[in-house]
Parts: sequence; C-alpha cells; structure tokens
Amino acid sequence: MDSFDREEQLRRLHEKRKQETKDKVEEAIKRLTKSARAINFNSVAKEAGVSKATLYNHPELKERIDFLRNQQQNAFLDSRIKRNESNQNAVIASLKRKIEKLEKKNKELEKENKQLHELEKEKLSEYFTKI
Repeated sequence: MDSFDREEQLRRLHEKRKQETKDKVEEAIKRLTKSARAINFNSVAKEAGVSKATLYNHPELKERIDFLRNQQQNAFLDSRIKRNESNQNAVIASLKRKIEKLEKKNKELEKENKQLHELEKEKLSEYFTKI
C-alpha cells in the first residue's frame, strides 16, 4: 500500500479532466465555426457545456476564443464595408434611373402644357373674333 501516491493520482485526474474540458471546448468551437455562428465566451461556454469561468481560467482557451472572436468581428466589419459600398452603388444607380424617368416625364408634361397653351390661344382668338 505504500506505493499508492494519492497526490500523484489526484494530479493525473486533474490533468485528465483539464484535457477533457479543452477537447470539449475545441469541439464546440469547431461546431460553431462550421455552422457560421458567433464565437464568443457565452456561445462557446453554452455549446461546450462549461462555465464561462472555466474558459477564462484556461489562458490558452481564453486566448483562442479572443482571437477567433476578433477575427470574426474584423470579417464582419469588412463585409459590412463592402456591402455598404455595393448598396451605395445600387442606390446611386437606382436614383439615376429615377431622375432619367422624371426628366422624361417632365419634358412630356412641358410639351403637353405648351400644346394646351396653344389650344387655349386659338380658342380665345376664335371667341374674340366672333364678338
């Protein structure tokens, strides 16, 4: 019985549980990445079934989650900038088409107004010639 070292046994058990936690977190990150969901401490903790404190207490996990979260945020900002530029271009093109339609309609109305004005002149002159 002297060969049993309780401290060594507890240390091994602790290391084993620590590795299992790391594996669960890595699997959770893979699932989140694969399904294109947000990677942050809340989502990883929930997906892995661990507490946020556990993630914060493991420096390598904390760094990995911080890195992935920042990477996602930068990608999101880049896509928003590109989306805003393409949206701007689409809005500009749409407004140009609308302006062209309105200018065409305006010319048609000016022409119609001129014709009506000429018709009115004719009718007035006919009226006054009859008097």
